Amino acid sequence: MAAVTIRNIPDETHRALKQRAKQHGRSTEAEIREILTEAVHPKGDVKIGTELAKLGRRYGGIDLNIERDRSVTEPAEFE
Repeated sequence: MAAVTIRNIPDETHRALKQRAKQHGRSTEAEIREILTEAVHPKGDVKIGTELAKLGRRYGGIDLNIERDRSVTEPAEFE
């Protein structure tokens, strides 16, 4: 796992991070990791497949009987 050093954090920011960590019952380092993770991977960031599955469950789903086309295709030519 990677390590990052952050220099020149203002004292007031460091105090606020420590207080926030205390409120969440974490170390300051763990709190900073959580903040960074949430910043790049927001919890509201949902994949389209997840939303479609949820929609299908809400309406009882659908039954698809689709047979795969197994015929051989010709390779593409790029000349």
